[in-house]
Amino acid sequence: MAFHSKVVLITGASSGIGAATALHFSKLGAKLALTGRNLFNLQNIADQCEKLGTSKPFVIAGDLTNEDDTKRILDSTIAHYDQLDVLVNNAGILENGTIESTSLNQYDRIMNTNVRSIYHLTILAVPHLIKTKGNIVNVSSVNGIRSFPNVLAYCMSKSAVDQFTKCVAIELAPKGVRVNSVNPGVVVTNLLTRHGMSEQDYLQFLEKTKFTHALGRPGKATEVAKAIAFLASDDASFTTGDSLLVDGGRHALCPR
Repeated sequence: MAFHSKVVLITGASSGIGAATALHFSKLGAKLALTGRNLFNLQNIADQCEKLGTSKPFVIAGDLTNEDDTKRILDSTIAHYDQLDVLVNNAGILENGTIESTSLNQYDRIMNTNVRSIYHLTILAVPHLIKTKGNIVNVSSVNGIRSFPNVLAYCMSKSAVDQFTKCVAIELAPKGVRVNSVNPGVVVTNLLTRHGMSEQDYLQFLEKTKFTHALGRPGKATEVAKAIAFLASDDASFTTGDSLLVDGGRHALCPR
């Protein structure tokens, strides 16, 4: 997997899976555009990428739920590199809530971040990806294909991402653009603690993966990053519309 002439735009690149993906693509020689809301963290990741790769990534801070920011992120990436080969739609949030406790404001916040922003950025990126015969990798979740209580809006959002992946893959296949997703299980990141879970509760949550994941452990962000890079590479040249589960077998388990 070599990306030496490829430009890769990664959203949500300031932490977690996005940061691990940026570091991994740097090792593979990609020219990176990294975006996220935390400029300090983005610059820190960019510095690490520069040590691993051949060039320092182009950094654009912004909020993908803001339409002007989304357009600025895409336009400035094209202005800087004059091309786009891979779009990694990684930015997302997770919040708890059931049908009895999820407010409309919470629902809108989750859907705007996890679905609408992907839709908008992809619209803007597609003409450039058609030029390069590039591809898209969306970061979904095992929650997109399996049902879990107390994360209703999140599950709905990731299910929408999976359907978006398949529909756009069919639409863009005749134009030589592939579209796939990765569907992680529990991965060790700061996603849950950033959204209010205490450190103690998070450690207990990770402990449960001994029973909820067939492999008996949570995943690493680097493991998801490698799956993203595979789907974005020529090694996956005959793969489109796929949702690649990177979940330690969680999807295959049933309560008993």
